[in-house]
Amino acid sequence: MKFILDASVPLKTVIPESNSSLAIKLMDDYRRGIHELIAPDIFSAEIGHALTRAERQRRISAPDGWRFWSEIMADPPEFHPHLPMMQRAFDISSSRRIGLYDCIYVALAEQEDCDLVTADEKLIKNLPGFPIVALENL
Repeated sequence: MKFILDASVPLKTVIPESNSSLAIKLMDDYRRGIHELIAPDIFSAEIGHALTRAERQRRISAPDGWRFWSEIMADPPEFHPHLPMMQRAFDISSSRRIGLYDCIYVALAEQEDCDLVTADEKLIKNLPGFPIVALENL
């Protein structure tokens, strides 16, 4: 199946959290060609932002942050430019009062006619009716 990959999912493959085993399985299935995973080109920056935040929160060490970013980016999803989706993402963000970065992923899911897979429960809760599926429901 084809999915848009939210940055919250591969983070669970390097930082043990609830549903980490599901994230690892999804990424393993991707490597075996079972799933097609795509993401907007902001993905790498979002991964970096989340990892440096985890460093500041002392959930991981500084050397681990860069190592984890490198691990995730060693086999990334297929990237799509985010600029063509900005108007739709902006519209969703403005009307639903949700962060623009999240809405770029949602706009890509709409464009590609597939689901956005995420571990972000707040995103799922705040955008009912959009093509979003929880990692735990795959």
